[in-house]
Amino acid sequence: MTTNEEAVPLADALRGAADVLQSAGVPDPVVDAELLIAYVLGPDVSRGEVRAALFRGDRLSSAQHQGLRAALVRRAGREPLQHITGLAPFRHLTLRVGPGVFVPRPETETVAQLAIDALRAVADPAPIAVDLGAGSGAIALAMATEVPHARVHAVEKSADALAWTRRNVDAIAPEVDLRHGDLADAFDDLDGRVSVVASNPPYIPTGAVPRDDEVRLHDPELALYGGGDGLDVVRVISTVGLRLARSGGVIVLEHGEEQGPAIRELLTADGWLGASTHPDLTTRDRATTALRP
Repeated sequence: MTTNEEAVPLADALRGAADVLQSAGVPDPVVDAELLIAYVLGPDVSRGEVRAALFRGDRLSSAQHQGLRAALVRRAGREPLQHITGLAPFRHLTLRVGPGVFVPRPETETVAQLAIDALRAVADPAPIAVDLGAGSGAIALAMATEVPHARVHAVEKSADALAWTRRNVDAIAPEVDLRHGDLADAFDDLDGRVSVVASNPPYIPTGAVPRDDEVRLHDPELALYGGGDGLDVVRVISTVGLRLARSGGVIVLEHGEEQGPAIRELLTADGWLGASTHPDLTTRDRATTALRP
């Protein structure tokens, strides 16, 4: 049995963890400290429960404190929090992630919302949606769970990422049609039938190295870099989307905040109509939509 002398007050552990992470340059040290404490307390413990435990004056056992210290070493080394916990929240979902797959970000939730809104607006009783370059499966699974009458398909090129996609699909929405392959020639059986084409493609210009260690050192390059101007894969998706989409179908693309004008021009030149760029929750332009004639 753990004695009071062996246990560590949760408030002290949180304060010390936040100080370590702040010194390491972690952007949100208190949030990450709370999430790491939740992680060592158990698989179903939330940040809210950590705060309730703080209010009660709970303590960490010696083993839990050791686990926290080990996790702090990894996070202070700028390993992504999600790689340490193995979990990434996305809208109402909790996704499994780790090395080899792009960690979904909050800005992609806006992209998913645009795709979901477009899918819900389709009169067809079983509209078809595709996620090109699915990664963890975030967008595909958001569509499948929030528009349950839709038929959702996803493709991922990377075998390493696909292992995580498959794990999430099997756990959350096994009815999603997940395929392994290049998005350039994906879904030839769906030509002209798709209502929503969604993608969070690689869009960082090859010469633009991300500032954050978590991205630069841990996210797969295949999911980050899109050629000299960052739009090489977007060009492919535009062409593929025209092949897949039905008349009136919608394309939804995530991109960098300065890329909206170039992507609108690209889509319009390819024949898409009504290209429009949308802000994320921080008011940065991060998604563009257009319609298939």
